[in-house]
Amino acid sequence: MGPATDGAARAGPDVRGWEEGVVCPRCSSDVPEVSQFCHHCGNDLRTGDAERKNAYAARPDEPVASFKLVSTIMPQGSGKQPYTYKVALGIALLLTVLTAALGALPVAIMIAAFAIPIVYIIYLYDVNLWEDEPIPVVAAAFVLTGVLAAVFTWLWKDKLSLSLDTIGNNSAGPSGRDLLILLLLVPVVSELIRQIGPLYLASRPRYDDLMDGFTFGVVAGVGYACFETLVLHWGWISGGFAGPGSSAGTWISIVLLHGFIKPLVYGSATGLAGAEFSGLGAGYDGFTPRWVGGLIQAMAVNALFQGGVYLLGFVGGHGSTIGSILGVVWGLLLLGALIIRVRTVLHKGLLEAALESAARGGSNHASGDLAFCSRCEMPLLPQSDFCSACGNSVRSVPKSARGVTAAAGASGYEATTGETQA
Repeated sequence: MGPATDGAARAGPDVRGWEEGVVCPRCSSDVPEVSQFCHHCGNDLRTGDAERKNAYAARPDEPVASFKLVSTIMPQGSGKQPYTYKVALGIALLLTVLTAALGALPVAIMIAAFAIPIVYIIYLYDVNLWEDEPIPVVAAAFVLTGVLAAVFTWLWKDKLSLSLDTIGNNSAGPSGRDLLILLLLVPVVSELIRQIGPLYLASRPRYDDLMDGFTFGVVAGVGYACFETLVLHWGWISGGFAGPGSSAGTWISIVLLHGFIKPLVYGSATGLAGAEFSGLGAGYDGFTPRWVGGLIQAMAVNALFQGGVYLLGFVGGHGSTIGSILGVVWGLLLLGALIIRVRTVLHKGLLEAALESAARGGSNHASGDLAFCSRCEMPLLPQSDFCSACGNSVRSVPKSARGVTAAAGASGYEATTGETQA
């Protein structure tokens, strides 16, 4: 870092204190004495908690064990505008419930099916994850997955003649054949379909980061859920038929389950496998045992979701509201467990990747003499993987913002001091 200047004072900490340093006990890097976190490995120097249980790497003001949805599935945008996505999801949820309660089932299903995919595609646009290649990324991660999802769902629902009615129940009781399809065929094949787009994208050099693999997996998952919902409930969309004996409570439960809970379950599970495929360091890890484990885990979650919703649908009798509500509760339990799992995996992955990077002398994510943390706007030390002030992972910042912050810092320096960098 250069000498103390008015520009540095404007940005925050007294950079004169950076000349005196300490050694990080985790990665043995020299860090400024004023640092709260090691800028190389992210170690919490004040508390000594190497695992940072109370400072989630992608959003340090949240604990790792938290049910915060936005910072979990949208980690690269949660630091700047989390409320934008929360408001968008809240509005979509409210519209879905109101239209379902009023009996406008085609509208409710359409809103529910497309709400989360649209919000997530807006998120991709905001963080510029596709790096000026929007059509290939959306086509590979969303459209391709959606088309394959529609075809496969039509095959297992209609061509295999499952004895399911419009709201997912069978008046004759559970069928062993149906249960076998929902517990084995659908979870395995659907997850393999959802892996196609993310693996193709994550194998490209510009998308080999851990966060990229996870994000593409979520896109594929919500895309699959969208088209699966359209095929499963096409009877409601085309004719508004809700089934005999069903009520507004049943309709609301169904659209909430398939429009909001299911895409988040699918996306989180597929995202975990995508993150394992990308791996920690430069270049993707590929088909490693960790990816196989993530894939099997995703298939198991799919089976639990499909089988649980199917069986709970018979509680209280054919078409009962209680069975539909229990399906929503079951989906929420699975989603809650997945959120904790996702946060744990991403948190550990970011810390481990930074530790590996520190062993090689540091990262190139924060380059230049004056780069700033996009979260707290404090200066970043060169070759930082973490902000030394707030502990935010530089890898969790959109790639475009990493360059913008450096450029903004340089322009701010020039504007304040009247000097230019060498």
